[in-house]
Amino acid sequence: MSKPKTAITPTRSENYPEWYQSVLKAADLAEHSPVRGCMVIKPWGYAIWENMQRILDAKFKETGHANAYFPLFIPLSYLEKEAEHVEGFAKECAVVTHHRLEKNASGKLVPAGELEEPLIVRPTSEMIIGHTFAKWVESYRDLPLLINQWCNVVRWEMRTRMFLRTTEFLWQEGHTVHATREEAEAEAKKMHQVYTDFAHSTLAIPFIKGEKTPSERFPGAVNTYTIEGMMQDRKAIQGGTSHFLGQNFARACGIQFQSVNGEREFGWTTSWGMTTRMIGGLIMSHSDDDGLVLPPKVAAAHLAIIPIVHNADARESVLSYCEQLAKNLRSVHYHGIPLQVIVDSRDLRGGEKTWSWIKKGIPLRLEIGPREMEAEQFGLARRDKPHKETIPVRRSELMARIPQILDEIQDHLYRKATAFRDQHTVKIDKKSDFHDFFAEKGDEIHGGFALCHWNGDPAIEAKVKEDLNVTIRCIPLDDDTAPGHCLFSGEKSPRRVLFAKAY
Repeated sequence: MSKPKTAITPTRSENYPEWYQSVLKAADLAEHSPVRGCMVIKPWGYAIWENMQRILDAKFKETGHANAYFPLFIPLSYLEKEAEHVEGFAKECAVVTHHRLEKNASGKLVPAGELEEPLIVRPTSEMIIGHTFAKWVESYRDLPLLINQWCNVVRWEMRTRMFLRTTEFLWQEGHTVHATREEAEAEAKKMHQVYTDFAHSTLAIPFIKGEKTPSERFPGAVNTYTIEGMMQDRKAIQGGTSHFLGQNFARACGIQFQSVNGEREFGWTTSWGMTTRMIGGLIMSHSDDDGLVLPPKVAAAHLAIIPIVHNADARESVLSYCEQLAKNLRSVHYHGIPLQVIVDSRDLRGGEKTWSWIKKGIPLRLEIGPREMEAEQFGLARRDKPHKETIPVRRSELMARIPQILDEIQDHLYRKATAFRDQHTVKIDKKSDFHDFFAEKGDEIHGGFALCHWNGDPAIEAKVKEDLNVTIRCIPLDDDTAPGHCLFSGEKSPRRVLFAKAY
């Protein structure tokens, strides 16, 4: 029996990492830059980020947050104020030591003008924002202070992969100050829920809500809340994280306020963020061996109209018809924005155009030629269905049907990803079964999510990571909380935690 042809080679089952890179290239999402570990995000990929940004930004503003911007550079002395924080990021920091270039004797440009104090290119902004907040906060009347910024950060990664782990990436980082511990903890949990809802309803990825173990927390945090999703190679990806920082950063930065009782108190702070890594998560959650598959709510465009012209005489009338149809469809709104419709007028064969849009993951395609124009009926193709399968739709019902079908695609992708995750999530109570589940099996995709009892010992956690490259992704918040016995030590365990290999 001959192997079915696919647009992407190798396939997911043949070589998952190479498949991922091939999808990126075929969908024209991004490319490597001349700077090691950095990438150029191309228009089709950046439009996805813009849609994520637009939707998240609205959610932040609905919950009372305002946007601001803070410097790219952080004085080294600021970072040193919070010892645990600087230790956590020290190996990832890019450092600026000079402020200009000059030519040496051989005519080459070399750094000159050494700075009195080195500057760190922000890996995250707690310390520089905390210094600013210390000036902004004087009284309990100034609280809560709820700020977000959209920016880039730099973390000097040794092994990079586009979108998943790059030296420079885009993100948002929220930072807040509160008068009480209870208010700050509620804020961290609220934003954790915002990320969860966004991931489920917008990205169609069924993330698991949980809390990080002490060894996996954000450096300097009291608690870190995370969402963890399963990719199609059964590895986990960390989505948005939300951190309750207690008073650690307030003390380091001097964020104090006068309470209702007239006393000077330190504020209680939070921070939370989500990055362009989620585009990598989208790719690996939904795409197939023919290329990218995009949830409609974040797709760079919703519909490609492909004119089918077999002779020059018909070209003008077909293109004119398609442009008018596109204009009409753009008046329809889908979840608050006009339908994004592209008329593909490139001088290419129809099959080439169709496959280019399949590989780019556009949710819907319409092929229109003279016969379709005359019949006023089209075959609408969905990206989440086999490429030859179409839905007959009359022109008169197209404007009403497209938003409905887009929602059907969105729901289908979520249900499919959920079923995949559930299929590869197991409860394990024997150490031998745990090792069998995660042991390498050549190039074969293996493992998944393992819910296991653990006694809380960080030494066991570290040993599992060393032996199998498996980590505790989170302590799930919405799962079985029945006590049991640690499968590694036999000691009592309050509840199961989630183990997985991860990106």
